[in-house]
Amino acid sequence: MNMQNSRQREFDLTIDPETVRLFVLKARAISAGLSEDYDAGHEHEVELDGQSRDRHSHDGLAEEEEENLTASELRALIEDLNVDEAADLLAITFIGRGDFEPGEWEQAVSEARPRVNKRIATYFLSMPMLGEWLEEGLEKIGA
Repeated sequence: MNMQNSRQREFDLTIDPETVRLFVLKARAISAGLSEDYDAGHEHEVELDGQSRDRHSHDGLAEEEEENLTASELRALIEDLNVDEAADLLAITFIGRGDFEPGEWEQAVSEARPRVNKRIATYFLSMPMLGEWLEEGLEKIGA
């Protein structure tokens, strides 16, 4: 616990790393749902016999609703962040995708802060690798 506290002080995180891990899970669920649709170039290519046709269409609707629900949940969580937390989340993303090194934390936060606006959730949700970048960023800063 001591070590985690010193890491948080070193990077002066205003966002809880556990919150970021929740975002990682939600972002991965969204991207998994999207990529499954396009794997191997078989966009919605499904062979059905007469009996499974009905069941599959309902499964597809349920999967789509679940994916939309996850995206809505992630959007709501991001919109609930204050400016400092959202800037930290974006800085973690920058570090995760290699725009900044962990030692450039303050610079990453400074770069992130002006980008935090009403459309920040849409910006995050447009990143196909958000989950991976957040996880990598957390790892790099030792949170």
